[in-house]
Amino acid sequence: MVMMDNTHVASSSSFSNFNTYLRALSHTPRRLRRRATSISTSSEETTRLREVSGPNMRRTLRWYDLICFGIGGMVGAGVFITSGKASSQLAGPALVLSYAIAGLCALLSAFCYTEFAVEMPVAGGAFSYIRVTFGEFAAFFTGANLIIDYVLSNAAVARSLTTYLGAAIGMSSSETKWRLTISALPQGFNQIDFISVVIVLILTLIICYSTRESSLVNMLFTALHIVFIVFIIVIGFLRGDVKNFTVPAEPQHNGGFFPYGAAGVFNGAALVYLSYIGYDAVSTMAEEVENPVKDIPIGVSGSVIIVTVLYCLMAASMSMLLPYDMIDPSDPFSAAFKGKSDGWHWVSNVIGAGASFGILTSLLVAMLGQARYMCMIGRSRVVPEWFAKVHPRTSTPVNASAFLGICTAAIAIFTDMSILLNLVSIGTLFVFYMVANAVIYRRYVLVETTNPWPTLSFLFCLSLTAIIFSILWHVAPPGKPKAFMLGICIAMAIGILQLFQYMVPQARQAKFWGVPLMPWIPSISIFLNVFLLGALDRPSYVRFGFFSVIIVLVYVLYSVHASFDAEENGSLNQKNSDLSTESAVDEEYYFKV
Repeated sequence: MVMMDNTHVASSSSFSNFNTYLRALSHTPRRLRRRATSISTSSEETTRLREVSGPNMRRTLRWYDLICFGIGGMVGAGVFITSGKASSQLAGPALVLSYAIAGLCALLSAFCYTEFAVEMPVAGGAFSYIRVTFGEFAAFFTGANLIIDYVLSNAAVARSLTTYLGAAIGMSSSETKWRLTISALPQGFNQIDFISVVIVLILTLIICYSTRESSLVNMLFTALHIVFIVFIIVIGFLRGDVKNFTVPAEPQHNGGFFPYGAAGVFNGAALVYLSYIGYDAVSTMAEEVENPVKDIPIGVSGSVIIVTVLYCLMAASMSMLLPYDMIDPSDPFSAAFKGKSDGWHWVSNVIGAGASFGILTSLLVAMLGQARYMCMIGRSRVVPEWFAKVHPRTSTPVNASAFLGICTAAIAIFTDMSILLNLVSIGTLFVFYMVANAVIYRRYVLVETTNPWPTLSFLFCLSLTAIIFSILWHVAPPGKPKAFMLGICIAMAIGILQLFQYMVPQARQAKFWGVPLMPWIPSISIFLNVFLLGALDRPSYVRFGFFSVIIVLVYVLYSVHASFDAEENGSLNQKNSDLSTESAVDEEYYFKV
């Protein structure tokens, strides 16, 4: 029998006054036991919690909208930043294969997202997926980290727009001309960028006004951006030379298509994978999709495939223009075109214009996604319910959109882009890892029916093997012993996977769309995401640790008490619904849709 607190009679009772809050804090251990692992259901996510927002979000999006959102979210400035370093220092001309491998990793993660998004077409994205699988605390921890990543990366992307706009009109030293320097502020925070603030606020107004209009704006900018990318690809193939795929500029440098070997290809994939981050925002649009079962799989997977093809062609174009040892790591495409002849300097202006459109689309999609994450977190009461409200006229989460837009603008106005870039990426990769684990756990475990420990043991052993593989990859010296140890890790992972598949039957089947080759595809996604996490630098983990401590404190000091009060009032689940009831509600919901 669940022990009840007699001090809670209203949803705000824990915070009605200071003494009441202190009494609530004294019950924190009991409430953590009750709420931290409290698991929601897909039926609750799609019906009961949606009512918290008031009016429903309009279902106006189709598969082509989702494809454009996915392309717009992924093809931003990242490809123009990571390609140079990946080619000149890691992979060489084999960067084409690095992009293909990274695209495969993204597609595997996209499959995991799609299964959840089709079953639960709600605005919560990964937050909802983890909440119905691992409980409230795990969902809040990953969702809050993801929102922090969104805000910081959006601020960095907004500041980069100033630089690319300057390049588009041929300005040099654009930062000093377009930014106001205040010497009294510390270095890295002393350049005030009003352009980034204006752009963020304009996009915030657009996404607050209408999702349909946001999609139209995204389609326009994405189409223009793709035109510029195709232009770069065509010019590269026309003006380039295939011998640059194998012959370096300096004879003392390694030649051939694989100058850094197979290790360089995978290290390059780990770096350029950051260019694919953004497709996860598409899953947060699921609540506004007209036909989730059909449109979401096409939209999510289709956008990843299209972007992979574009990236591979861009890498090939860049490699043909210049030998890999002449590519500028910081500005690869502009420098590559300038390197051909003086008559092609104007192409760098075109690249600046194309990158500007890409920045706008990626910023728009990311801001749409972050607002819907915050909206769903508000529905679960672990942050104030105010964030969950949907405006009756616009049918958009106006409060969450405006709040996060203002936060992004406030950070973008003074914080240097290099500082912000050191703070992002790890949260997003961590969420990808968690979603892949969740899709396996949900297929093989039924709450209060199936023993979860075989599945949890499998996930732990698989992750541990991937961690050992990643450590060996980055630390062990090159040679046959390293190759042998890496081979043992892969063999162990395959053996663990086969043993799990043989001994543990699936407890449920996907109702509408399922990840194929279960559990192989999500297991490979887990392994690859751990490997990619191992490739991140130390500042990323420092950031992750710092913000994780803050998130845990927020949950312990506020969120667990707010959700406990909501449960006491009957507005949150008190126990898990049985599978038959959940299935019946899901079928009724899809019938109505």
